[in-house]
Amino acid sequence: MMTTACKDKNAEKKIAQLESRLAELEGKKSATPTVTPGVSTPAPTSPAPEAKPEGPLPTMEFKTMDHDFGTINEGDVVEYTYAFKNTGAAPLIIQGAQGSCGCTVPDWTKDPIPVGGTGFVKAKFDSNGKAQIQNKTVTVTANTWPKQTVLRFKAMVTPKAAAGPAK
Repeated sequence: MMTTACKDKNAEKKIAQLESRLAELEGKKSATPTVTPGVSTPAPTSPAPEAKPEGPLPTMEFKTMDHDFGTINEGDVVEYTYAFKNTGAAPLIIQGAQGSCGCTVPDWTKDPIPVGGTGFVKAKFDSNGKAQIQNKTVTVTANTWPKQTVLRFKAMVTPKAAAGPAK
C-alpha cells in the first residue's frame, strides 16, 4: 500500500511539472502548482472561440490577396496597394494592419467605408538585408467576419554584390 502511494505522489509531481512546463511554452506565466495527494487539479481551459457577431456585417472583397513583386535588387523599397470593395451590409472599419516583420510597413483606409464603397491596404517592403526569396504577409483586422484577413506578397531579392578587397 505504501509503494502505491509513493508512485502516485511521484506521478502527480511529474504531471504537475509537465503542466507547468507546458504553460511556460504556451507563454502563460504560471507558478509551479502545488500537488495535494488525493486532490485533482482542474485541467487548463483554452479561451472559447469568438462567436460570429449578430446582425449585418461588412465584407472585404479584394481584387487580389496575393502579389508577386518579381525580381528586385536588395535595398529596393517596393510597395503594392491591395484594393477592396465593401460588399457587405454595414460600414467597414479597419482597426489596424500588421506586417509579418519590421521590413513590411502597412497603410490603410482610415475612414469608415460605406456599403459599396472602396478602400485600400498598402504594403511597403524594404528589401535591405533580405536576400533571396521573400514571402511576407500583412494581417488586416476589421469589423468583418472573420475579424482578420491575411494578404500575401513575395519577391525574389537579388543580393548586393560583395565588396571586393581594397587595393
